Amino acid sequence: QVQLVESGGGLVQAGGSLRLSCAASGRTFSSTGMAWFRQAPGKEREIVAASASNTYYAESVKGRFTISRDNAKNTVYLQMNTLKPEDTAVYYCAAAVGLIYYIDPTRYYYWGQGTQVTVSS
Repeated sequence: QVQLVESGGGLVQAGGSLRLSCAASGRTFSSTGMAWFRQAPGKEREIVAASASNTYYAESVKGRFTISRDNAKNTVYLQMNTLKPEDTAVYYCAAAVGLIYYIDPTRYYYWGQGTQVTVSS
């Protein structure tokens, strides 16, 4: 079993920054693919960034968001800069089985509870 706990969401003005954290427990973190997804009201859950043997970014966040991980702390981060109102969503951390990532959210077994990010214009 894997437990994921996100933190760091909040309200920020457009152009501002936030850093999300996801603390993981229950398995070997260094051999686990980790991803951030988001879901806005009325929209499907979409991948934002992922970290496995390499990293992945959605086109909409490239150059603005950075995913990183601290394997010693079993934590993955999402640094979000130059935030836009369209980044407003609930952000979820997800863990894969193995050092791999998937674009499809249904491929992930483990999810955090989500953290709200609201960007005002």
